[in-house]
Amino acid sequence: MKRVISIYSIAVAGLALGLASCEAEGDYPGTEYAPQMYHSVPYEPLSQIRNEEEGMWLSNREDEKGEFYNSNPNNPHGMNMRKPVANTVPRNPDGMLPYRLRVADLEGAALVENPIELSDQVLAEGQQLYIQYCSSCHGAGGEGDGKVGAVIGGVANLKGGAYVNLPEGHIFHVITHGKGRMGAHGSQIPADRRWKIVHYVKQEIQAQ
Repeated sequence: MKRVISIYSIAVAGLALGLASCEAEGDYPGTEYAPQMYHSVPYEPLSQIRNEEEGMWLSNREDEKGEFYNSNPNNPHGMNMRKPVANTVPRNPDGMLPYRLRVADLEGAALVENPIELSDQVLAEGQQLYIQYCSSCHGAGGEGDGKVGAVIGGVANLKGGAYVNLPEGHIFHVITHGKGRMGAHGSQIPADRRWKIVHYVKQEIQAQ
């Protein structure tokens, strides 16, 4: 019995000593069991380090290059992305330009035309999006009688007053940035879907 306990004690002590020898202390960084997890290759989009020896003192990379080398040999100029053409503006996959009108620029927003071509499918999608994002406040018919609208109050009746004559760009702008008691939805609803909602509001709810 004493011999069994003695062997067990030696095994535990050996394990503790082994773990202690791996611990970082002073100038010793400790043993790294998965070095690539600690020292991932820091690829930068437009600026690279081409010197393959840079950081060799620290490196344990599998490609045997220095730790700080991050140039991409498969791309011109060693970059990981190509610079955009000068004086160009990026468009989204639907070909739309970025929407950069400021919150208070309602006059500029009124001049923006709906880039989504009207169709039965667009109206059907606009209806679903309206139900999902708008009906809780504005109501199914747009009269401001949604269940949430009844609680918070002050929700616009899209069928009444000056709301009927609002330009499509104005409605899109308000959905994007919010106005009054309505919060901004630009971060929640992609631009093409916001324009589809606008189509549905103008064509179906306001019957235009």
